[in-house]
Amino acid sequence: MTIQAILQGRSDEIYSCTADMSVSQAVEILAEKRIGALPVLDGDAVVGIFSERDVLHCIRKYNHDAMDKLVREGMTSDVIFVERTKSVIGALSLMTKRRIRHLPVVEDGKLVGFVSIGDLVKYRIDKIESEAAAMRDYIQST
Repeated sequence: MTIQAILQGRSDEIYSCTADMSVSQAVEILAEKRIGALPVLDGDAVVGIFSERDVLHCIRKYNHDAMDKLVREGMTSDVIFVERTKSVIGALSLMTKRRIRHLPVVEDGKLVGFVSIGDLVKYRIDKIESEAAAMRDYIQST
């Protein structure tokens, strides 16, 4: 089970923002799309992640001026990436150890996907339930 399995069947659209957007614009995308984070792009390259946590840190740091700041002033720039070939269990372990909830999927320096810990957990649970159902069917047929 790899990250590729999670990316299959998804639309190709990845919501993102740029470092030069205002925090207010990025928050609008997060709210409108009902998502928890955006990869911050410079062309095709991921230069950061802007998450709900980053919004809170921005508000704490800049108070009432937070929404007028640029994403670059509040984004997480130490980005951890994975490739499509990374195992789901390996990605879950990485996210748990690093205490992060979103991972950009990058190949050849280009963003090809964006997964959340919720995506990975849901995929894993679905896989376990499917295997359990197959095992029950096998036992009942013998």
